Amino acid sequence: MKYNVLAAMFLALAMNSCDNPKPGEKFFSFDDSKFKSTYKNGENVSLGIENPQGKAIDSIAYFVNGKRTASVKGGAKSEYVLTNAKFGYQNLKAIVYFEGETIGQEIESRVEVVSHIEPRLLNYTVVRTYPHDTVSFTEGLEFYNNSLYESTGQNGKSYVRKVDLATGKALLQADLEQQYFGEGITIVNHQLFYLTWQSNVGFIYDPETLKRVSTFSYDKKIEGWGMTNDGKVIYQSDGTEKIWTMDPKTQKMLDFVNVYSTSGKIKSVNELEYVDGKIYGNIWQKDALAVIDPKTGAVEAIVNLVNLRKELKNPASEVLNGIAYNKKTNTFFVTGKNWDKMFEIKIFE
Repeated sequence: MKYNVLAAMFLALAMNSCDNPKPGEKFFSFDDSKFKSTYKNGENVSLGIENPQGKAIDSIAYFVNGKRTASVKGGAKSEYVLTNAKFGYQNLKAIVYFEGETIGQEIESRVEVVSHIEPRLLNYTVVRTYPHDTVSFTEGLEFYNNSLYESTGQNGKSYVRKVDLATGKALLQADLEQQYFGEGITIVNHQLFYLTWQSNVGFIYDPETLKRVSTFSYDKKIEGWGMTNDGKVIYQSDGTEKIWTMDPKTQKMLDFVNVYSTSGKIKSVNELEYVDGKIYGNIWQKDALAVIDPKTGAVEAIVNLVNLRKELKNPASEVLNGIAYNKKTNTFFVTGKNWDKMFEIKIFE
């Protein structure tokens, strides 16, 4: 009799162990066969669950980017309309309640949203050519009070300077300490901001004297790349597809956009320049400028500058980097790392 009771107990335990998931085991998954490779705003995402073991599903709660979008009975599907979604990956989650369990099983997936704007190609003409110091490993370029400022990178060789356009030499210069790899600059509220690459610190200077005023730490664990501003906020790139907005008064990050075209993310966004509501951005390792909507991150146009290399003494020089806009002449000034020339160009449709 005791043997039969023990046998029944072991049998019951074995049956329960078959019904319950092992640690980490998932009974369900998103039906990603219904997902498109990329989506655009305005399109529907079909949210459904795969249930290979045929569990009796009581209900499902669906979430997109942490926000509950639908609750359905049984294993029903749900349609989610992408509206004003930030470009990039949208995180999907479902909590599946089954067989009377009060704690549901969570599953996750994601879909990618790209821009609907097909970038147009812009033209340019070279207005004038200026000498550029080949020692300058250019990171940032900006006009302020009719003067051109340039920042450079590399440890032990990083500096910010006010440049004499006619000669390419420094009128004023402030060197960074050996441990810092300098990056982009921008000038807003009569303060010059200078980023470093991987040190997580930036510096603020008086643009008239290039005397350092203060030091600040990055609000996020990101790299420092390019900078520009619209007079109110600073736009800052970090070497990925992201462009952050920063409060110049507090140096706190406010938000970010992901830079996308119709084909996908644009990685390695570098030096930036804000002009008439758009951001012109260097893309690292590309001899081109991307014209970006700072509100959405959509690439609206491309300026192909590859032919500028033909004018260099060494066409195999480092990458194109450095964009400055002169409001007085309505022209752009572009150069590259260690290039021997700086080009004044006019961009047009």
